[in-house]
Amino acid sequence: MRTPIVTSLLLAAALGGCAGAPEQEPSPEQLTVQVLSTLPHDPAAFTEGLEFAGDTLYESTGLAGRSTLTAGPAGGGPRTTITLPSPLFGEGVTVLGPKLWQLTWQDGFAIERDANTLAELRRVPFQGEGWGLCHQADRRLVMSNGSARLTFRDPETFAVTGGVDVGRDQLNELECVGGDVYANVWHTDTVLRIDAASGRVTGTIDARQLRGQVNATGTEDVLNGIAAVPGTDEFLLTGKQWPVTFRVRFVPAPA
Repeated sequence: MRTPIVTSLLLAAALGGCAGAPEQEPSPEQLTVQVLSTLPHDPAAFTEGLEFAGDTLYESTGLAGRSTLTAGPAGGGPRTTITLPSPLFGEGVTVLGPKLWQLTWQDGFAIERDANTLAELRRVPFQGEGWGLCHQADRRLVMSNGSARLTFRDPETFAVTGGVDVGRDQLNELECVGGDVYANVWHTDTVLRIDAASGRVTGTIDARQLRGQVNATGTEDVLNGIAAVPGTDEFLLTGKQWPVTFRVRFVPAPA
């Protein structure tokens, strides 16, 4: 029979071991898309960036010599369109009040524009590739470059101010919603919900049903384009050269 002293020592050791054990992070929430409606989308648009500012939807498209930036109502013809000079390849876009930033892919600079006219104001160089771009309420820019890292940038100077590693590469088009960043994963039908403060993936959204509905079979006509609908819990999702945009809500995936 153990003495009370021995028993107390064993209990203390066990409790001490439990206290020192690292907490296990919860698994990402598994979600899918509930389609609420569909809107027309330009089937020639090689979508790289999508974002609402009020009731205006901005869309940046890629392909060298064919890249554009448009602004107008969702599902309607654009009110304003500009074409990037060849051979620039347009990428992500985000709107901050009277101005916006548009990335280029491998051209080495971001373009600051007038959000109303889309006129180019200046070009700011950066290192590496440009893929996705969004901004948080504190006006911090969040940028992806196809790697597993999200880079934070100053909205005025475009200088790097920090970043987080996500643990999943091929992060592409981005959408900031509160403290979360939603990221398309290139060449997949998956959108990740990422906690911007830690880089932890808190949700995995399976959107494969959308690709089937537009009969997208090519290797490049993939899901890419996510925009939060202001004042709602809904999103617009589209893809490269898709003929429709889907208005969706993210809901728990079936068990």
